Amino acid sequence: MFYITTPIYYSNDIPHLGHLSTTISADIIARYHRLIGDKTLFLTGVDEHGEKVEQTAKKAGRDPQEFVDQMATCWQEYWKSMGVQNDIFMRTSNPKHKEIAQGLLEKIKAKGDIYLGTYKGMYCLGCEEFKAGRELVNGICPEHRPDQMQYKEENNYFFKLSKYAQKVKKLLEDGTIKLIPENKKKEMLARLENEVTDLSVSRQKVAWGIELPWDTTQTIYVWVEALMNYYSATKIFGKEEFWPASVHFLGKGNNWFHSVIWPALLLSCDLPLPKEIFVHGYYNVEGVKMSKSLGNVISPTDLTDKYEVDGTRYLLCASQPYFEDFSVSFKWFDTVYNNDLANGLGNLVSRVAKMCADEKLSYSNFADDFVTVLTQNPSLKNALEEYKLFEVVEIVKSKVKKINEYINQNEPWKKESVPKKEVLFNAVKNILEIALILKPVTPETSAKIIKVFTASPILPSPTLFARVS
Repeated sequence: MFYITTPIYYSNDIPHLGHLSTTISADIIARYHRLIGDKTLFLTGVDEHGEKVEQTAKKAGRDPQEFVDQMATCWQEYWKSMGVQNDIFMRTSNPKHKEIAQGLLEKIKAKGDIYLGTYKGMYCLGCEEFKAGRELVNGICPEHRPDQMQYKEENNYFFKLSKYAQKVKKLLEDGTIKLIPENKKKEMLARLENEVTDLSVSRQKVAWGIELPWDTTQTIYVWVEALMNYYSATKIFGKEEFWPASVHFLGKGNNWFHSVIWPALLLSCDLPLPKEIFVHGYYNVEGVKMSKSLGNVISPTDLTDKYEVDGTRYLLCASQPYFEDFSVSFKWFDTVYNNDLANGLGNLVSRVAKMCADEKLSYSNFADDFVTVLTQNPSLKNALEEYKLFEVVEIVKSKVKKINEYINQNEPWKKESVPKKEVLFNAVKNILEIALILKPVTPETSAKIIKVFTASPILPSPTLFARVS
């Protein structure tokens, strides 16, 4: 069984490029596991509580519940439009999630791992996170505007994170929890070398949240109950057999919460731990952080309007910020799209289909068998198992290049060439292999290619990817 999750995203805004990258990557891996026969559970969703959501709803003149209901519909429809096949869309306003989160906090408190104290320090509203000095740059959160920083002093309940820090460190070191890639693991281990402060698990003046079961003047800190969604969802939707998670997918800003705090909470609850945590970098534009004030934001709709759904899915794989942040621009996206898809795969399919149609050929040897293709391409299996989607793109590019070279060498358009049928059937066979490789990545394109070359007779192909400028 395979259980994969994305973070549940703040419901105060619409999806951005980072959300899209994480979710498409997780969708590709979930599709891969379904194709190889694994019983698969894929969760995404929205984090609906907290000060940021409350304030956004207030600005919109809406009741918070009414606001998050509308936003949840927006997110669900968007993922559906991108071909995302999640099994669970989790919402933290679900009353059953409230009960489970409260129950887990009660369990942690009964263990002696929660105490009342006073928090004094900086708080980033954008992150909804208390910030230690080492996390700030000139006193400012590096991920949000200066006006998002506030000094707070309030009575909160604290979780004894310090009690579990060394246990978590050992679990990361020995691979019990596999944190990848290695550089993100090293970052967490380095931070765990320093003194670990306890974690505030409640807020005093945030009304839009889940009340602490033993103190109704406080609500559960949004990050804490948001993490609990991965577990609560399996109970709410009757999928308990999938726990623990096989892998959590997330961006680097969520690393500490998922790789240290979440395992510590689970240890306190005596619950099984996630097996893997995959942490990717961020996107920037030509080396500069995306910012509305700079006018350099590339939105998901910018991509799909220009490259459509499958083109966008492919480009996100090609630009996957696997080890470090990845710098993109429309010029970069245009170049990759035109070279790889319009002039590359798309032109190859059109070219071969036209020659087959001219010869009135039918190809009857196709086996729709992803597992066999995987067995024949160990590098493909390694790439998917290690979540290296940029390597899947390289495999496809290499195969397209080899087929084109084979056709150019044998020149099936010439009368005196080696048997045209043999050359074209070899080309068709290899193109169909590419279609199978692309099943989890660009499912619509994969289906179109298979349809073209399994038609009897083969007919000219419609344009798969129109050139962009």
